[in-house]
Amino acid sequence: MSVYIIARFKIHNRSEYDTYSAGFSEVFKKFDGKMLSVDEDPMVLAGEWDDTRSVIIEFPSKESALAWMTSDEYQAIAKHRDAGSTANSILVKSL
Repeated sequence: MSVYIIARFKIHNRSEYDTYSAGFSEVFKKFDGKMLSVDEDPMVLAGEWDDTRSVIIEFPSKESALAWMTSDEYQAIAKHRDAGSTANSILVKSL
């Protein structure tokens, strides 16, 4: 069953976040994920939105999503994401 990671970021250090972004594709392509959306100007339909970036990623399974997130390669670049932004993310199942 496919799963989706929905993340939103408040970028407070663009240089650190850009270092993360620069290494992201090289790591991501080793896993079975598919980028569905990256948006820094989403249309707010309800509520408050003060984040800088939203991301939606699809994986074929929960296991593959978690393998990506916990991989040594991803963790090596994630430190730049954490230094450059505050992230909120969830993993949801497809219907």
